[in-house]
Amino acid sequence: MRKTVLSLAVVMFVVVSMLDLHAASLAGVTLPDTEQVGSTKLVLNGLGLRTKIIVKVYVAGLYLEQKSSDASAIIKADAPKRIVMHFVHNASKSQMVDAFNDSFKDNSPDAVKTMKADIDRLLDALEPVKPGDEMVFTYVPGTGTTFAINGAEKLTITGPAFGPVLFSVWLGPKPPNADLKKGMLGQ
Repeated sequence: MRKTVLSLAVVMFVVVSMLDLHAASLAGVTLPDTEQVGSTKLVLNGLGLRTKIIVKVYVAGLYLEQKSSDASAIIKADAPKRIVMHFVHNASKSQMVDAFNDSFKDNSPDAVKTMKADIDRLLDALEPVKPGDEMVFTYVPGTGTTFAINGAEKLTITGPAFGPVLFSVWLGPKPPNADLKKGMLGQ
């Protein structure tokens, strides 16, 4: 009996350890340590929490080919990357549009003019969200930037120009909140 209990304890320890190796958690949200984008395996660079005043809005995970804490290099890299936003609070479409508009103005003011059509396409594709919903933004060289909600692809903006503008929303000089950026950079 004692041997069986000890064996079960060892098995449970191994299983729990394996779970820790394959996921990361923040604010009750768990995201996998890797994501597959086409034939490329991306690793979770870090998790950050978006707050608005004292309200927890979403947890964002940044996935890259190799971990990096250099926001500028990540934004500029013509390499596959992904941001997963897992919502823990409701947000209306107008709240989402306002938040993205503010971030584009704060982090890519020139793009607001030169890429207005692409920004407008993204803003038009946004939807209201509720806890548990996920928005996923993926950049793939040669394809462009894809936006999906809860696994349903909403749009792809072709070419390399929009990716850096979008990723600057979270990684630019004025992110929605500093802790969100630091967390996504693994700091």
